[in-house]
Amino acid sequence: MGFNCGIVGLPNVGKSTLFNALTVGSADAENYPFCTIEPNVGRVSVPDRRLYEIATLAGSEAVVPTSLEFIDIAGLVRGASSGEGLGNQFLAQIREVDAIVHVVRCFDGSEITHTHGAVDPVSDAQVVEMELMLADLESLQRRREALAKKRRTGDKAVHALLEVIGMAEALLADGKPARSLLLGGPKALLLSSLELLSSKPVMYVCNVDESAIRNGNSYSVALRTHADRQDAACVVASARIESEISTIGDVGEQSAFLESLGLTESGLARVVNAGYSLLGLITFFTAGPKEARAWTLSRGSSAVTAAAKVHSDFARGFIRAETISYKDYASLGGEIGSRGAGRLRQEGRDYVVKDGDVILFRFNI
Repeated sequence: MGFNCGIVGLPNVGKSTLFNALTVGSADAENYPFCTIEPNVGRVSVPDRRLYEIATLAGSEAVVPTSLEFIDIAGLVRGASSGEGLGNQFLAQIREVDAIVHVVRCFDGSEITHTHGAVDPVSDAQVVEMELMLADLESLQRRREALAKKRRTGDKAVHALLEVIGMAEALLADGKPARSLLLGGPKALLLSSLELLSSKPVMYVCNVDESAIRNGNSYSVALRTHADRQDAACVVASARIESEISTIGDVGEQSAFLESLGLTESGLARVVNAGYSLLGLITFFTAGPKEARAWTLSRGSSAVTAAAKVHSDFARGFIRAETISYKDYASLGGEIGSRGAGRLRQEGRDYVVKDGDVILFRFNI
């Protein structure tokens, strides 16, 4: 699987509508707060035209894209960390995700109730962010109290963890998320072990109306500026438009519909691309007569790590990775043409896999 992300935001910002559209699911989406009570989970195939081109050239019987999981979490309100609304039970669900997709209302209109009475995307974003940070402070306080007795033993590991807790608490008290705390080495691992909500990478989705789908609007511009200050990703999408796209089954008709709106890709594609960039992920491919498959890998990973993604035996008995770049594979007619042109490379276990590499693993066990 590519990665999983929790969809959060205030009530009535279009979270569940967007979730349904992206996953072609059936999550309730109504005009009242707390419509989503239990978290909805949906898995979607990651759109990647390269995979289908590779499959055609390889004559593959099956095409297996990598996938992305969305978790639609109930709307958060001011005071959620202390039990307001549906309480902080849903905050715990955020701890399980790789990234947070924060949907923010960036459209006017009185037909959909706004929780705070007026559209202000930056203020709305800050409400949710503050609840995550307050929940983190409470979590750190409990952790500190649990370590208090052990501190007197002189345990170096306890002292190191308490030091990181203190650094995180100071940052959060200053109104900055834990992801702003830049640590390296052992301290970074200790920070990760705390599983802080505000340490998760964040992608803002500006939910706009159709008129702003191409270039955004003043609301989305303000939110993007806020995202830049937060070192977060930001994409513009329309939950309503995505809902329409999800009802079109034919790929060609989808493309024509997008083109009529002046778009080259769907909101799902924009979310996926931003998510891969945010999390430092790449895609590599395997292809043969039986299937062509896409695999997700952390940027900077070695060939033997990629082999383990495919099968543990590939890594255990790794010999070499026969590698062709996607560009060469597509332009030279696949494996045979690339091999004939001398573009197939024999790479060792320490080779750093590149995005788009088409790899055949040779192994022996």
